[in-house]
Amino acid sequence: MSFDPATVAAFIDGELDDLTARRIEREAATDAALAAEIARHRTLKAQLMAHYTPVAEEAVPERLRSLLAVDDAVDDKVDTSLANRRSARRARFSGIHWSAIAASLILGLTIGLRPWMPAADVAIDNGTLVAAGPLAEALDTQLASTQPGDPAVRIVLSFEDKAGRYCRSFESRAIDGIGCREQDRWQIERTLPGQRRGDYRQASSGELAAAAAAMMKRDALDASGERAARDVGWVRHR
Repeated sequence: MSFDPATVAAFIDGELDDLTARRIEREAATDAALAAEIARHRTLKAQLMAHYTPVAEEAVPERLRSLLAVDDAVDDKVDTSLANRRSARRARFSGIHWSAIAASLILGLTIGLRPWMPAADVAIDNGTLVAAGPLAEALDTQLASTQPGDPAVRIVLSFEDKAGRYCRSFESRAIDGIGCREQDRWQIERTLPGQRRGDYRQASSGELAAAAAAMMKRDALDASGERAARDVGWVRHR
């Protein structure tokens, strides 16, 4: 990818000059990794806006209001004392500021944990996000060629990545993503919120496909290759 993530983020936010923005648009048409990064940033921005805008609009909790309580008389009298000037300044620190602080704190605490993820399907192992429960079982055993019509977890495709690992892209009602086999576990490399709704489902599926294409060492496994990989526990024998 010819542009770093910070530049891509600035492109999504409309902060780049016209020349650089047009350059990114042209290169994204032929660079799958860049196109996937742009799609990822757009999805993340929309997701954060939807998730955190209501937080900023909520009323300030009473326990925070009590910290800001100042005698109304302070605003009605002239007093040059340092203590009263500080009190007045605190009073002007309005509820919207507290809402913004609360939203920022929540954002900082949860963005890394991806709050839309179902706890039963993922776990943290030594600081690494890994598949668990039904998701891990599906990645271990389910074949794309023989799965039922509407499974809880749908395997999209299986492939070998450029690091020589077996990886599998998947979709579910709660989470979409790509998991790669690493030390007897499925390490989650890419994630998207799972939604089975029209245009967004098509967009997220396209983003997932682009991400998988950028990771592939060669073509995706066919049915027999996928079955053979499953039968050896998704371990490559070098």
